[in-house]
Amino acid sequence: MKCPFCGFTESKVLDSRMNKEMDTIRRRRECLKCAKRFTTAERLEEGLLLVIKKDGRREVFDRSKILNGLKKACEKRPISITTLEKIVSRIEYNLFEKSEREVKGSEIGEMVMDELKKLDEVAYVRFASVYRQFRDINEFMEELKDLLIKKDQV
Repeated sequence: MKCPFCGFTESKVLDSRMNKEMDTIRRRRECLKCAKRFTTAERLEEGLLLVIKKDGRREVFDRSKILNGLKKACEKRPISITTLEKIVSRIEYNLFEKSEREVKGSEIGEMVMDELKKLDEVAYVRFASVYRQFRDINEFMEELKDLLIKKDQV
């Protein structure tokens, strides 16, 4: 790690902490040459995970795709970008925690829907309507009925 003050390449770690979303490690360091302290953030390297698409193609995992889908689903809803980023971080953490090199895109979609169902019903229905590709209004109504039944049970 290169010191931002003097450029020396060796430092010692004074403290390490995982953030709340469990996606970044914060390290407090001290330069071994100038003794100044600085903080670094380490993030799990992307690209270690492949997503298997519906047609069988494989793509490198890209967290921005999940975030963009969430933004569209939550458009004009009272949900902050910080909340959406936390959802993406949780999903990403859960995927990398499995230690599998490949994951089905459908599994990621279900994880997104689970998060949205807990967060905002309108955003959930928006996402589900695109993700599940309802063919007609009856399929859409069935999803809404299921949502209402589950809401009444809680």
